[in-house]
Amino acid sequence: MVLRYCKIALAFASFLFLFLVVFNNLTDYGSNYAFVENVLGMKDTFEGNKGQWRAINSPVIYHLLYASIILWESAAMVLLAMGTWKLWCSRVAGAKDFNLAKNLVFAGLTLSMLQWYIAFLSVGAEWFLMWQSKTFNGQGAAHRMFVIMGISLIFIAMKDDKLGDS
Repeated sequence: MVLRYCKIALAFASFLFLFLVVFNNLTDYGSNYAFVENVLGMKDTFEGNKGQWRAINSPVIYHLLYASIILWESAAMVLLAMGTWKLWCSRVAGAKDFNLAKNLVFAGLTLSMLQWYIAFLSVGAEWFLMWQSKTFNGQGAAHRMFVIMGISLIFIAMKDDKLGDS
C-alpha cells in the first residue's frame, strides 16, 4: 500500500508543479513572454552565427507560440489532475484496476516530457540556438523537468510483484 501512496504523491506533485507553472505564466505573462521573444528572436546568441536566419521577429508569432506552450502545459496538468484523482480512487482496488488507473498519469507525464524535450531542448536550444545565450538559456530547467517527469513516469509504472502492490 505504501508504494501506491508514493505513486499518488508523485503524480500529485507533478500536477502541482504544472499548476504553478501555468499559474505563473498567466499571472506574470510578461516575464516568460520576454523569454519566448528573446529565444525566438535569437537576440542573445553569438554575434555573427550562421543560424541567425532562423530568427523570428514577429510579436504575433511570439504570442501564438507562448499561448501554445501554456496550452500544452495546461493539457498535461489536467491529465495529471484527473489521473491523480483516478489513482486516489483506485488506491484500495486490485492491482489490475490500479494499473488501469495509471493511464491518465502516463499521458500527462509523457505530454509534459515531450514539451520539455521538443519545445525547449530541441526547438529552443537547438533550432533557435538558445544554448548560446547566457541570459535566456532554459536548457538546465528543461533538462531537470524532463528528468523529474521521466523518473516519476518510470516509478509510477513500476510494479512490485513481491507485495502484490503496484
